[in-house]
Amino acid sequence: MNISNHYWYFKSALSPRFCDDVIAYANQQKEVMARTGGYGEKKLNKDQVLDLKKKRNSDLVWLNDLWIYKELHPFVHEANNKAGWNFNWERSESCQFTKYKLNQYYDWHCDSWEKPYQRDDINNPDHGRIRKLSMTCQLTDGSEYSGGELEFDFRNYEPHMRDESKHKIQCKEILPKGSIIVFPSFVWHRVKPVTSGTRYSLVVWHLGKPFI
Repeated sequence: MNISNHYWYFKSALSPRFCDDVIAYANQQKEVMARTGGYGEKKLNKDQVLDLKKKRNSDLVWLNDLWIYKELHPFVHEANNKAGWNFNWERSESCQFTKYKLNQYYDWHCDSWEKPYQRDDINNPDHGRIRKLSMTCQLTDGSEYSGGELEFDFRNYEPHMRDESKHKIQCKEILPKGSIIVFPSFVWHRVKPVTSGTRYSLVVWHLGKPFI
């Protein structure tokens, strides 16, 4: 798929109060170890945990609160329009509040799946849908931690980009507190290891019917 904008950003779009409220609220909820799609919700043994952490090492909290979606959705619509993607999306998944502490990271990955969601209940609103738009919200200012850089890699869907300097980009626009990055869910990206401090972020995926 050829696209002219690989991501769209809003600098310092969310108020410091909103960011602090989300952090305080999420830190009161039950925290779980972050997983990748292949591990599901099953209990993992020691070797599986070690294998998982070669790819992803962070802690997260799932949030489904209307006041959060109400704040974020206008930016998804605006980015989808102004970036020229114009993807048809219908609903959002749970918000993923993520903590990246010392040495924690998420290696190269994309958020989309090979096939649409298949649910036992076909009336489940996720059934038959795919992730179309991903959103990352910066809740901690970039001055409060080191490392933890968000990077994008475009060569996986634009194979003509052979020069690494042209297809790999560090997303510096996300660094100010309250900044938002929206991008197609098939775009590859990573979060590099945090070397000091803690990086808090909020990630949300927006679903729709498969591309035709």
